[in-house]
Amino acid sequence: MDLQLYGKKALVTGSSKGIGEAIARKLALEKAIVIVHGRDKALAEKVANDITAQGGHAYVVVGDLTHDDDVQRFVEDAVELAGPIDILINNAGGSGGSKESWANTQPASWASAYDRNVLAALRVTKRLLPGMQQARWGRVINISSLAATMPPPTAPDYSACKAAINAMTASMAKAVAADGVTVNAVSPGTIHSSALDSRFREAAAERGVADKDAPWQVIERAVLPMFAQVPIGRVGRLDEIADAIAFLASPLAGYITGVNLRIDGGLSPSL
Repeated sequence: MDLQLYGKKALVTGSSKGIGEAIARKLALEKAIVIVHGRDKALAEKVANDITAQGGHAYVVVGDLTHDDDVQRFVEDAVELAGPIDILINNAGGSGGSKESWANTQPASWASAYDRNVLAALRVTKRLLPGMQQARWGRVINISSLAATMPPPTAPDYSACKAAINAMTASMAKAVAADGVTVNAVSPGTIHSSALDSRFREAAAERGVADKDAPWQVIERAVLPMFAQVPIGRVGRLDEIADAIAFLASPLAGYITGVNLRIDGGLSPSL
């Protein structure tokens, strides 16, 4: 299917690795012009160079999303390199490796998580949204998490931040719908990232259910039920997240806005 993304300019925050990298690569395959963002210039350039080597078009911007000056600079750089941005994927953020529980959680960690996730997305969006509204076309896609609607008992700061992302998405979608801009959230469930791979392998070895270096299918089958009861019976793949986001970013999804798309293999217990 032709997603009609040829020549569209897409900025993907936090795209030097993980889900963001997969999104950037998929958009480039669909002939969008991709701006790869990260804090590590070498990692971002590696992704962009690989995209270019495969026939795509990619540029690199670098900056810390928790600093207003950095955001202003790299947004200006992105527009100078590629032209007005049509698609913004707010992917950067994450838990920051939070090990907090309700027994030890601190206000400072909540503030840091909110800055890293919610305010980071806001800083970029508020600089690019007016241009989309003026052009009468644009896409904003916020990467949320299943933790927003199915919060676990641990890492409450992260779950609360992702719930805020969902609320921000719904509000923004209503505000700009008449301007030709759609705003949606995507909530991945259990996804096969490098971090999850390591965690599953460590769990397999610790609990004696599989060798740490066993093939992934063996690890997945043995360990997944300990973490989540996924009806499909496997974890998701990065390309499955990227495919869905590419569709939402495309002209074909012009009547979809204010949605939180859960990509979780059926894990969520409700509609």
